[in-house]
Amino acid sequence: MKFSVSPIFKTPAIISPRFFFSTAMSTSDHSPPAFDRPRSVIKKILAKLQHEGDGAVVRRGIGRNDLKNLDPFLMLDDFSVSPPAGFPDHPHRGFETVTYMLQGGITHQDFAGHKGTIRTGDVQWMTAGRGIIHSEMPAGEGSQKGLQLWINLASHDKMMEPRYQEISSDNIPSAEKDGVEVRVIAGESMGVHSPIYTRTPTMYLDFTLKPRAQVHQCIPDSWTSFVYIIDGEGVFGSPNSSRVAAHHVLVLGGGDGVSVWNRSSKPLRFVLIAGKPLNEPIVQYGPFVMNSQSEIDKAIEDYHYSKNGFEMAKYWRSQ
Repeated sequence: MKFSVSPIFKTPAIISPRFFFSTAMSTSDHSPPAFDRPRSVIKKILAKLQHEGDGAVVRRGIGRNDLKNLDPFLMLDDFSVSPPAGFPDHPHRGFETVTYMLQGGITHQDFAGHKGTIRTGDVQWMTAGRGIIHSEMPAGEGSQKGLQLWINLASHDKMMEPRYQEISSDNIPSAEKDGVEVRVIAGESMGVHSPIYTRTPTMYLDFTLKPRAQVHQCIPDSWTSFVYIIDGEGVFGSPNSSRVAAHHVLVLGGGDGVSVWNRSSKPLRFVLIAGKPLNEPIVQYGPFVMNSQSEIDKAIEDYHYSKNGFEMAKYWRSQ
């Protein structure tokens, strides 16, 4: 598998694949439990519509008052944007952004000279580090849809040089078995590995289950995990649970894996995301995420005066 890294950025750190294992099965609900300590749903939140950027609409599941963050995850937006709306020039510091296109395309530019378009099924994984300014604008007519996830960086990585990865849909590995298809954006599932490297150890899986299919996915025991339902409805965690419909975030409790059943007559699509918690203080001011208020004050000053990572911002404007 190949992925592209902007020439101004360095090669990311590699996450060991040994943490990830999974199985997919379509056996009876009455079969023995797939895990010694199955994860259950401990919180359910409906992602609500709100306006962001310049005329864009997002469903925000993480980063709201009832779920401010989910260490190491800071935000999850299910976005829909049509021209001339979009996300014009804006800065980031202290975390990573992961943009996964579900429909259409987004053109991005940054002040370091990188420009490109990601389309349906493509992923942009950007480590902002000490500072980046970029724009994200729709690449075609009609509604352009996708997910954007913000992943926190550890204190020792917050001021690292920015890094960028892009992987096309054709190069995202996938597997299919017994009515279950998975696209492995980060980590491993059903024996296939992603080429994406994650600074903060992260699993990001896109599952589609046909009617009556089920899947059992292992998750590292100490990791935070959640599900976001893109389409359809499913049963998560326990075979006796009620069905949950699209646009819900399901926070999972501790355990060694999660089970999901599709008991409806239509396909179920969801992302399963997990990450190693950082267990560090979080102080956020909009697009700046640091460990203390003094660091936030410094980020605002650096951005205002175009220094310490924002030097190229003084004269740059996206096209």
